[in-house]
Amino acid sequence: MKFARSVWKVLVAIKDGLVLLFLLLFFWALYAALTLRPTPGQVRDGALTITLDGSVVEERSALAPAQLLLSGEAPAHEFQARDVARAIETAADDSRIKAVVIDLEQFTGGRQVHMSRIGAAMDKVRAAHKPVLVRALLYTDDAVQLAAHASEAWVDPIGGAVVTGPGGSQLYYKALMDRFKVKAHIFKVGTYKSAVEPYARSDASPEAKENLSAIYGALWSAWKAEVTKARPKANIDLVTRDPPQWLAQSGGDMAQAAVKAGLVDKVGDKIAFGKRVGDLVGHDPAAGEGGYKGSTLAQYLADKPAPTTGKAIAVVTVAGTIVDGDAGPGSAGGTRIANLIDQAVASGNYAALVVRVDSPGGSVTAAERIRAAIARARAKGLPVAVSMANLAASGGYWVSTPAQRVFAEPATITGSIGVFAVIPSFEDTLASYGVTADGVRTTPLSGQPDVVGGLSPQFEALSQASVESYYARFLRLVADARHKSPQDIDKIAQGRVWDGGTARQIGLVDQFGELEDAVAWAAKAAKAESWHAEFLGSNPGGWQGFLSGLMGDDGSTDSRAAGDVTGLLAQRQQALGWRVLADLGRLNSTAGAQVYCLECGGTAAMAPPPAAQGLVAQASWLALLGKLL
Repeated sequence: MKFARSVWKVLVAIKDGLVLLFLLLFFWALYAALTLRPTPGQVRDGALTITLDGSVVEERSALAPAQLLLSGEAPAHEFQARDVARAIETAADDSRIKAVVIDLEQFTGGRQVHMSRIGAAMDKVRAAHKPVLVRALLYTDDAVQLAAHASEAWVDPIGGAVVTGPGGSQLYYKALMDRFKVKAHIFKVGTYKSAVEPYARSDASPEAKENLSAIYGALWSAWKAEVTKARPKANIDLVTRDPPQWLAQSGGDMAQAAVKAGLVDKVGDKIAFGKRVGDLVGHDPAAGEGGYKGSTLAQYLADKPAPTTGKAIAVVTVAGTIVDGDAGPGSAGGTRIANLIDQAVASGNYAALVVRVDSPGGSVTAAERIRAAIARARAKGLPVAVSMANLAASGGYWVSTPAQRVFAEPATITGSIGVFAVIPSFEDTLASYGVTADGVRTTPLSGQPDVVGGLSPQFEALSQASVESYYARFLRLVADARHKSPQDIDKIAQGRVWDGGTARQIGLVDQFGELEDAVAWAAKAAKAESWHAEFLGSNPGGWQGFLSGLMGDDGSTDSRAAGDVTGLLAQRQQALGWRVLADLGRLNSTAGAQVYCLECGGTAAMAPPPAAQGLVAQASWLALLGKLL
């Protein structure tokens, strides 16, 4: 029996060892799969084809693996503007690339600064005497902006073009809240700080309309100037003055109307377009009817990685709403970004720091955490520049204050120096159903904020004083950065939003320039003769790329996309639906004081954010009302 027990122990040990070995092999294989990086693809002589079947963004959003696997669907495609621009610019000097093709059939949008950057890259290809061809079913403002830079713009026979201009509806909930007897306790500083208006009014205040009119007018002028310069034959006035009459002049044919207005050059379906490209770069019968030789954006970027020679300039991106914690990429988690900056400084590997801001702001505490980290980097002797993209407003400007040099674009939206907080309470709602609240308090702040029994006057006074204190700090930060007095800054603050051109005139930014200009300035300040930009913490890669690939995120056609002009226009306006969820979620948020620019979100129709589904759960006060009813 002892011998049998000994043999059994040996067998169990072997079994345990094999199980452990297989587990180690499994996790090693899983790790290897999740950390895969794209291998250089075989770039073929022919066209570089960029299929923008999604939105163009500053920074791709982080993907939650559990959400991806449970949803069973590929995430909405996002393309980083700098990747698209770099690929196009590189193609200008690549002898293998005979033409650049941009497919916008399922393009869901991009903001004005990003479109300008990609358009400038397209101009570089044309200057190298290479054709740039664009096709789409429907051209709207952002697609028209890109098409203006093309040597040939094609539209589908059943498609067309629509120019709407910036602006649109904001949503207001005062009547809804009154109906359900919900009180919104608002604490703010700033005459123009309209982020709280949806909860206090049923329409926009005169101050908000005045501010938005100025902003939209500046953006609209910049858009028209760029399109007209790139495509002089484009008759924007004809398209926008009386759209029905413009369409009637072509017998209701939207495609022909677009050609007559000079917005596009040719009408043809995807096959005809492919044959045209094939005539320029070579046909590829293996690719089917209308196939042509060439490579995709992913293949080309893998074959042409960003340069890594010279001194490294750290680029940290603050994109999306600024929130507390480790959120992102795609949203600006204050802790995550501050840690990135501190680690970059501690490593000693970087000659300078550039902060790329594309954010409407958010949490005061998160913005301050990022600002303090940038200030620490500068205190260590690192040259610091800020590059503003589409948005650097409110909290987006707060984090910009430590910079030695601030770059912006004419179409950048910045300013919105103001602070607010909103707390809902439901005492009247519950009382109408026979529910009341009572208790014993040891101080005026006991149990506050009491969202079911009401806020005490002392708590409300304390909250307003806190917001005013944050605003005073905001003014001091800006005043110190811009070498002015807080009183001078207050005159251009008060929550007012400014376009990049005006912001430069009033001293909120230093000069016009793209991200590359900010990096070049930082390198020069660091006395670097050669340099390269290294983007920190913004590469989705790894498991995200692996899971996206499993879910079908390979640039192929998305069957969920709308198939006609009306459907595509309606799809773009879905952003209003997501705005409802975001606004209600923000009302019920526990994030405290906010430096956020609500009106900045209305300057472009964008696809819903990847985490938009979670906003339904955030709007819990609405769910509570639903249950009560």
